[in-house]
Amino acid sequence: MVNMSFSTYNSPSLEDALHIIRDALSRHMLTVLFGNCRVEYEGRASSTLEWGVRLVILKADGSVLIHRPTGYEPVNWQPPGSSFRVEVLDDNLKLTAVRSQPKEILNIFFSQIHHILTSSLADTGEFSLYVSELDMKKAILASPSLIEEGFHPLSAEKEAGEAGFVDVFGEDRNGNLVIIEIKRVQAGKDAVLQLKRYVDALRGKFNRPIRGILVAPEIQKDAQFLLAVNNLEFKQLSPRACYDVLKTFKVKKLSEFLT
Repeated sequence: MVNMSFSTYNSPSLEDALHIIRDALSRHMLTVLFGNCRVEYEGRASSTLEWGVRLVILKADGSVLIHRPTGYEPVNWQPPGSSFRVEVLDDNLKLTAVRSQPKEILNIFFSQIHHILTSSLADTGEFSLYVSELDMKKAILASPSLIEEGFHPLSAEKEAGEAGFVDVFGEDRNGNLVIIEIKRVQAGKDAVLQLKRYVDALRGKFNRPIRGILVAPEIQKDAQFLLAVNNLEFKQLSPRACYDVLKTFKVKKLSEFLT
């Protein structure tokens, strides 16, 4: 079990909040504030967020997140690497987060702070990302360059007779047809043989060269040998790369990526 220390402060005065926040920042502690605030931003653009009760999170790496009562995305934020300044001006506590490259300034004015939590978090857990084969397919259709530059998907779930349905069917920059078989875990010999069945089933239906590409995070050595023997290809694709692509797209049906 990891030891974690934290302190909470209920309805501190602005002067007390000033000392609490300064002390927490000097010790690189996570600081969570609940209060009535106004936000001004200057940088790549400019914005003003008028008064409202919000959640403000200051992280040890210099990042800042400002959340409204609803929604999962912050309404304002600063990335890691920001430096902080805290002061009391008139009847407000002013918290400034400055980023130098590019130059960005986030000013948060508190008229009242309802609660402060400070903590020294210890987090050494390894992050594992899980995506489904459907997610990987969506990522490929949304960003075909994940396979290679010039790849153009033509259909998803292409029927290949008794062999089944091809995950993604398309063509490369040279006009060759491409059959893609996707595996979300390490691919073995069974995946290679499945891809071979698709290629064999469709080869007689088209008067064009056909490439077979097995897509997976990893491939077993014996499967790699079997690919070479059958003149098939392997494309390494990580779940993280698929996740990053899907983050930029709203959830869509597969057909929408093909139109």
